[in-house]
Amino acid sequence: MTDATALGLAIKAGGVDPSALAGAVRDAMRDRAGLGAVVTLFDEGTIREAITEARAKGGPFAGVPMLAKDLGAPAAGLRQGVGSEALRSRLPPADRQSEGHLMRRFRAGGLAPVGLSTVPEFGFALSAEPPGGPVARNPFDTGKTPGGSSGGAAAAVAGGIVAIAHATDAAGSIRVPASACGLWGLKPSRGAEASGPVFANNLMGIASEGVLARSLRDVATAFELTRVTPAEATLPAAPRVGLAVLDRCGAPEAEAARRVADLLRAAGCEIVEIEAPDALGREVHALIGQILSVALATGLDALGVPDAEISPLAAANRARGRGLSGTEVFAMTNLAAELSDATRRALFTGCDVVLAPILSGPPPTVGHFPTDHTDIDAHLAKMEAMAPGAALANLAGLPALAIPAGMADGLPRGVQLVGPAHSDRALLSLAARIAADLPPIPYPFAIAGMPA
Repeated sequence: MTDATALGLAIKAGGVDPSALAGAVRDAMRDRAGLGAVVTLFDEGTIREAITEARAKGGPFAGVPMLAKDLGAPAAGLRQGVGSEALRSRLPPADRQSEGHLMRRFRAGGLAPVGLSTVPEFGFALSAEPPGGPVARNPFDTGKTPGGSSGGAAAAVAGGIVAIAHATDAAGSIRVPASACGLWGLKPSRGAEASGPVFANNLMGIASEGVLARSLRDVATAFELTRVTPAEATLPAAPRVGLAVLDRCGAPEAEAARRVADLLRAAGCEIVEIEAPDALGREVHALIGQILSVALATGLDALGVPDAEISPLAAANRARGRGLSGTEVFAMTNLAAELSDATRRALFTGCDVVLAPILSGPPPTVGHFPTDHTDIDAHLAKMEAMAPGAALANLAGLPALAIPAGMADGLPRGVQLVGPAHSDRALLSLAARIAADLPPIPYPFAIAGMPA
């Protein structure tokens, strides 16, 4: 298997030299610059030093280079901008004291953050095309988006620039790019992984962090590195899996979900078809849109960023957030609790786990989410239509595992398993029963520095 774990084993065994690996990453970045996956990358000497330091720490990855995301847990020496040069010019780079606890745990496991992956402006799209560039493109078809907001991370991993990349998920932003690029990704349960030292309420609790990778074992290992919750929810030995396919999903997406359901059935699960909670998903998506607008207004106002330095869409969304009163925001917290309870009842009444497509169809073309307009509702509607129901797991704090489920028309297709809160390990174990039987994904590029 060619993944981050295999690269780490090769580094440990002395089969990969840090200097050669640093050069390979830089060469891959240069040769695949058209993918727009990377905002910034250390120079070759700094990459070599980072790999050497990580190798000395040992751990399961022992020197594997990774990309941090341009939002979320900061990595030392890298200046995040959240997809906006207005923020990049105002936010200082993190140092080892202010680095995110998640990144510290990644480092302890032998991962070496060496650059930042591309995200949309303020993370507000299911693509990765910040106004100042670069434009992230899908390695399987560069006219298509790799998804978002962790689109640059997905493009970098599927494009072989790195074997593993940091990702975040507030409304599908790990699972959407995983599906678009044929990758694995876990949106962990709320509170399951390390966070801080700067606590910003994780967007009222909807956001989680993790990784995107080419293998389940990479994702499972990364989760063990960052996991902080001792309590675990288990699943029955023969879990009842609810298959939920929206009418809006295309035939390839429905077929991918049914193929995975067949594999789970063969692995001892009971499969039952359930009604997909479409209306509930729309309601949850709308509430999360409000949460994002309040968070944007709060952050931009705190930094004194003028509207002239951000896109028209971001300025309109900021205005929407400013326009919500304190009592309205408090009412949003009550609604969030009600919808979270409704989600748990809709998903797990009569079944233990839910299996569903992630996207309604193939990833859209680059440019599908422009920011040169002020129609926030139309923008949100496009996001919801692309990944219907994705936000349910975020609001309810549930773990959701993206699984690559083969190819159709030259593009990957993905599905997700959603489980009860803190059943992350159980979901990973369930997926391990079928991982070897999934259709292989023909990645267009080998991983940089991987020995032949």
